[in-house]
Amino acid sequence: MLFSIPPLPPDYAAVIQRIDELRQRLNYFLQQQPRRWTGLLRRSTFARAIQASNSIEGYNVTVDDAIAAVEGEEPLDERTEAWLAVQGYRNALSYILQLATDPYFSHNEGTLRSLQYMMLSYDLGKRPGLWRPGAIYVRNEPTGAIVYEGPSADEVPGLIAELVSALNARTDQPVMVRAALAHLNLVMIHPFSDGNGRMARALQTLVLAREGLLDPTFSSVEEYLGRNTEAYYAVLAEVGQGAWHPERDPLPWIRFCLTAHYRQAETLLRRTEEQERLWNALEAELKRRGLNERLLMALSDAAVGYRVRNSTYRRAAEVSEQVASRDLALLVGQGLLIAQGERRGRFYLASDWLRQARSSIRSPKVISDPFTGEQVSTLPEPYQPSLR
Repeated sequence: MLFSIPPLPPDYAAVIQRIDELRQRLNYFLQQQPRRWTGLLRRSTFARAIQASNSIEGYNVTVDDAIAAVEGEEPLDERTEAWLAVQGYRNALSYILQLATDPYFSHNEGTLRSLQYMMLSYDLGKRPGLWRPGAIYVRNEPTGAIVYEGPSADEVPGLIAELVSALNARTDQPVMVRAALAHLNLVMIHPFSDGNGRMARALQTLVLAREGLLDPTFSSVEEYLGRNTEAYYAVLAEVGQGAWHPERDPLPWIRFCLTAHYRQAETLLRRTEEQERLWNALEAELKRRGLNERLLMALSDAAVGYRVRNSTYRRAAEVSEQVASRDLALLVGQGLLIAQGERRGRFYLASDWLRQARSSIRSPKVISDPFTGEQVSTLPEPYQPSLR
């Protein structure tokens, strides 16, 4: 027996429709804007999902290093276990994006094992790719108290087989609800010795990517979960009640996930609109100074708080290392970037002018409750390097 989808109340169906409308707006915007900045937005969104899902487990890296992982580069900061975890998660999510386009794909336990192996292969002591051999407990780190006990190990293979069957079954339930239930069931089964939370979030992303309205990169709610970890754990505790209880009502969890989808869609729309305004402002400034438009690729990243490296810029601008070096030196000479570090450790930050240009196009953040219609507007976050 697994957690199953109950009849959805009318207000849940109405919220799903609102989310679909937001996603259609975002999808239309991205399709109508074939400019190169949309590629930067995809990269940033992918990196934020990787960073956020790992931060929930205590593996913290900067967005800059998450972007480095996305692009197969070395971290700007030192190589740590957190960096290895982020690399592993990058590999798993990259595979998920590949599977999203496979017309012959069907869910199976081999895919689940493979994804988990990708995430944890840097530490074979965590038995990556294997079901756990015994009991498993989730503890409250500050107190040491047990907050959840998974089902017995001998139940795991049968429960996973049931989950795979449910994932492949035909149903009229909305994809966001099915993805939420897949997440809930996997995290409550807790089939692995480690990495169960990351695997559950990755499975939710896989279900969304396979059937969502959006480019798969924009389907995930992992960034939202990483920013709202306390609420995420609280609703799982409410539904789970400390042990394997698949008879319990999953509606509080589904409500939480639908709220996450709505707010993540709002965030992506705001970022997309801001990025277009920023791009236009920087494009006009480069034209005024008589500079090449490709320099936008460096200025755009620096403006939103990322550290720009020669390697990341030359890949985005599609230029050689020598041309990239000249371009970045030119931007420093123009007072648009500030150089930091030496040789291979060198990177570039936004100048005061660039930070001010970005601040001038920011919009207030609107945080909405899709179930009540209540809205809270907040001022944009102040500029800071490595903006999360």
